[in-house]
Amino acid sequence: MADPGRAAAWWRTNFRGRRVTLQEGPALASGVCAASLLTPGLDPRVRAATALAAAGAAGFGAYDDLAGSADDRGLRGHLGALARGRVTTGAVKMAGIGATGLAAAALLRRGPLDTLVDGALIAAGANLVNLFDLRPGRAVKLGLLAALPGLASPAAPVLAPTIGACAVLLPDDLAERSMLGDAGANALGAALGVAAAARAPRPVRLALLGGMVALTLAGEVTSFSKVIDRVPPLRALDRWGRCA
Repeated sequence: MADPGRAAAWWRTNFRGRRVTLQEGPALASGVCAASLLTPGLDPRVRAATALAAAGAAGFGAYDDLAGSADDRGLRGHLGALARGRVTTGAVKMAGIGATGLAAAALLRRGPLDTLVDGALIAAGANLVNLFDLRPGRAVKLGLLAALPGLASPAAPVLAPTIGACAVLLPDDLAERSMLGDAGANALGAALGVAAAARAPRPVRLALLGGMVALTLAGEVTSFSKVIDRVPPLRALDRWGRCA
């Protein structure tokens, strides 16, 4: 018999008071991992890096989803708790995603500098997408917008598994039946990070990393939801397809 407590841990109340399941996150991560291993035309190292980054990010994200507390949020909250001698689930998640991101970057077999840049890019992508998972469909739309232009580039085979998973799961997310949670948002961002790490030249990767870090720091002092609501084109895109 299923444990009712464990089953309840996979449910959340969203911003409008509706009950939604977090199982969309493991579904996305599983889809990305499976498709990355089966998609033709991918270098074996890129397959392994994508699967490792997505699975690692999803695993540590799920840990934070199921065992975490809302008392400490953002970098300041987790680092502040760490400075006081308390290790939060969010801090464990950040360290774990950083480690698996670096390991995934190492699978691409580049020099030490590129490995560090790529590992940081994967981890930063995982964290940034998670910051947008506050409204139905928002993080999935972000993933699609980031990935779709790459279909016209050599990164297409790397991005295809992520695009496919996002397209399949977006309707349920918009209908407020499910949400990515940390597991799904972190996995989505990590997979996008691997695609950039595997195909973009170093100057582009450095620019992407700088932009991600800047947005992450901006998220510490401002609300992305408020910014989106103030800009009509962003507000229209954010609300497209939602129930209300």
